[in-house]
Amino acid sequence: MKTAMIRTTAAAGTLAAMSLASMNTALAQGPWAFSANIGAVSNYIWRGVTQTGDQAAIQGGLDVAHESGFYAGTWASNIDWDEGSSEDVMGTVAVDPTTASGFAEDADGNLLVTGATSGADPDSPNYELDLYAGYGFAVNDDLSFDLSTIYYAYPDGRDVDFWEIGASGTYKWFTAGLAYTAWGEADDDAAFSEGDLYYYGSIDVGLPYDFGLSLFGGYYDFDTRDGGVDYGHGGVSISKEAGDFGTFSFNYDQVGRETYDDDPKFWVGWVKEF
Repeated sequence: MKTAMIRTTAAAGTLAAMSLASMNTALAQGPWAFSANIGAVSNYIWRGVTQTGDQAAIQGGLDVAHESGFYAGTWASNIDWDEGSSEDVMGTVAVDPTTASGFAEDADGNLLVTGATSGADPDSPNYELDLYAGYGFAVNDDLSFDLSTIYYAYPDGRDVDFWEIGASGTYKWFTAGLAYTAWGEADDDAAFSEGDLYYYGSIDVGLPYDFGLSLFGGYYDFDTRDGGVDYGHGGVSISKEAGDFGTFSFNYDQVGRETYDDDPKFWVGWVKEF
């Protein structure tokens, strides 16, 4: 489900578009519809932040949807939070939280996270496995809503799993939503433990010749450190459906806070659904 827009939609936190697409497929084929997807990206960006150290990723998932609007699925990707580096790193989202050994502040009061000091952290996960479910329904041709829950698992990592619940609404080409961290394995005073809020919105427009344009943005309000690690991000995606060859995209993402990697990120992606 996530790869229907080559993770760009997930980068904005939006699950509604894919859930409704899955529901429409189910309506066309019968009460239940099953699908699979596989994709590749030159950089796995999640909510504005690279999860692979600006390197490529192979991704894929399985989905089931019911004509009632219920859907569920799983999705996986390789990740690399510490890049095998022993250098100090900045930020709490862009790096592996398990490598953080302490907090310090710069001259502006921004929090810095000290990364692993002896090479790659053996507890840093190498892959992400998401489990999700939800319910999407349409009020009319222009207005729809989605309720969702997703568990982000890192099976070969340590104390970094977390669980979100979310809701979103779509009116014509505009989607807005909210995701709430209901539980996390991280320490109580760390990001992704409990109480974090992620706000997001996107504008998705179909273009001639099977092109699509998406403008998206989000803001992470962490329930920790008095907002010292909060950040906003935005981006643009242009996609092209190529029939049996899948969907290709060219994407731009950028974080709006200097304590993170705020360099512009340009990446390409491909996804094929079966």
